[in-house]
Amino acid sequence: MRKVSFDYVSDPPAPEGWLDLDQIAHVAVTSEDPQFPIESAFIPGASGWRAGGRGEQTIRLTFDPPQRVRRIRLRFVETETKRTQEFSLQWRPDRRSPAREIVHQQWNFSPQGETTEIEDYSVDLDGVGILELRIDPDISRRDAVATVAEWQVA
Repeated sequence: MRKVSFDYVSDPPAPEGWLDLDQIAHVAVTSEDPQFPIESAFIPGASGWRAGGRGEQTIRLTFDPPQRVRRIRLRFVETETKRTQEFSLQWRPDRRSPAREIVHQQWNFSPQGETTEIEDYSVDLDGVGILELRIDPDISRRDAVATVAEWQVA
């Protein structure tokens, strides 16, 4: 995957039908912890991404060329802090087009209970130029750090 600055803003499928995002997309992120770079969220079994600071974060995938998207899978993990996370996933054909919401979701994490959220969406989107994930990691306190353990697109 080719990383670009946040201001900058099809092909054969990978095994199991997932798109090879490394070959067909650019990624931009508002911040990242150098030990948990955004690229690791797109590699199954890797450490995942972690924001470089607290508060809301945005991850933007820009496809070269626009893609047909049939499935989106997100996995979030929180084992330390009780919090309510909210995220929205949107798409658009290009940077000039208005965003179209795919989902807006909240999830309650609890270290003694629910520590993993897996969202697996079947969609039928043609001509996706941009997928954008916005995360508010803690809607009540706003002091948590956003993470994405895994993000896959087919």
